[in-house]
Amino acid sequence: VRKILYRLYSHSLVTYDRSRDGKTGWYIFHWRLQPEQVEGFIQTQKRRFLEKLCTRLEFEKSHSFYYCPFCSIRITFEEAVEIMFRCPKCGRSLGFFDNQPIIEFLERKIEELREELGMKQ
Repeated sequence: VRKILYRLYSHSLVTYDRSRDGKTGWYIFHWRLQPEQVEGFIQTQKRRFLEKLCTRLEFEKSHSFYYCPFCSIRITFEEAVEIMFRCPKCGRSLGFFDNQPIIEFLERKIEELREELGMKQ
């Protein structure tokens, strides 16, 4: 619990007062939530997540992928050329992987986040 409280404190979501117990000499911490900071923190996290999704979308759009159905390994075209289209684990042939569903999913999520954040394209 203490570790989580300190993590929340590092994001300014909680604050504390510290006093010393007169009998034992131990410190007593009195934690308080700062609700006015929560909305800003959530917005910041959403923006960071949006940036990561945009970076991933660009990566997906700019690369072709190959896949080994036996080992569930997905690698880029450049890597597949280097290993002569053979799976690095089992040695079987790699097949083309259509990443269009992933691209569509990322685009939907990015659009949803932009709407939540009130951002235009």
